Amino acid sequence: MNHFIGSNNPMHSQMKTFAQFEAKHFLWSHDDGVGVVTLNEPDKKNPLTFDSYAELRDLFSNLRFATDIKMILIQGAKGNFCSGGDVHDIIGPLTQMSMPELLSFTRMTGDLVKAMRLAPQPIISAIDGVCAGAGAMIALASDMRVATHQAKTAFLFTRVGLAGADMGACALLPRVIGQGRATELLMTGRALLADEGLSWGFYNQLCESKDLYPQALALAHQLAKGPTFAHAMTKTMLHQEWSMGLEQAIEAEAQAQAICMQTKDFERAYHAFANKQKPVFGGD
Repeated sequence: MNHFIGSNNPMHSQMKTFAQFEAKHFLWSHDDGVGVVTLNEPDKKNPLTFDSYAELRDLFSNLRFATDIKMILIQGAKGNFCSGGDVHDIIGPLTQMSMPELLSFTRMTGDLVKAMRLAPQPIISAIDGVCAGAGAMIALASDMRVATHQAKTAFLFTRVGLAGADMGACALLPRVIGQGRATELLMTGRALLADEGLSWGFYNQLCESKDLYPQALALAHQLAKGPTFAHAMTKTMLHQEWSMGLEQAIEAEAQAQAICMQTKDFERAYHAFANKQKPVFGGD
């Protein structure tokens, strides 16, 4: 069963709860406000298929209306993150498709990245071992990346005769690590290793493999306990301000901050500060 549970309030017909959501093509769990996606074909290093692409796209699209998910954590099962598109289930069939069919597929994969960027929840990728191709793009489209010392991230598209321009790579990667470094990775397809990725700003932190899930989950819970409306606004502004000049960005942030000043969390923080207490945020 793969469904989303809607609100009983007719005024909130788009609002959804994910506590009972059941995924078909990956694992889904719900941990105190944190939704956990686990890519789960470890024998193949957790590749994506046509079906898992589509289900992930739909999940992140629906998360815009979630009432019970404040953070998302993405991981791969058993020592690897994701090896990209499955060679036999995706790459082979693509060689037999017509141009309209190919364009439909490439737009669908791009829609996954757009849905991730438009989801209000901050997204953390927990990266171990292989993180390649479309898997590297899922990691890149996340807001933060926690990795192990064994992590190897590679944008392999040129290795199979395709452009490095895939799923928004040429827009996203230069903004994370810089134009020259992004050009090198996208043209050579070489692996970005852990220490290099940390120094370049691709990874936010490194840890041992045994500590990856606990450390990434702890970060997710830390943020989930924060002012989640304000976190969503921060993510929105980080995304929208790419195409703004400084003057427009400053005005947009003035409006965003004025909206946040109307939240109960802002008032809670003030009263906590006045009473020399730690604020307990409610996300509203």
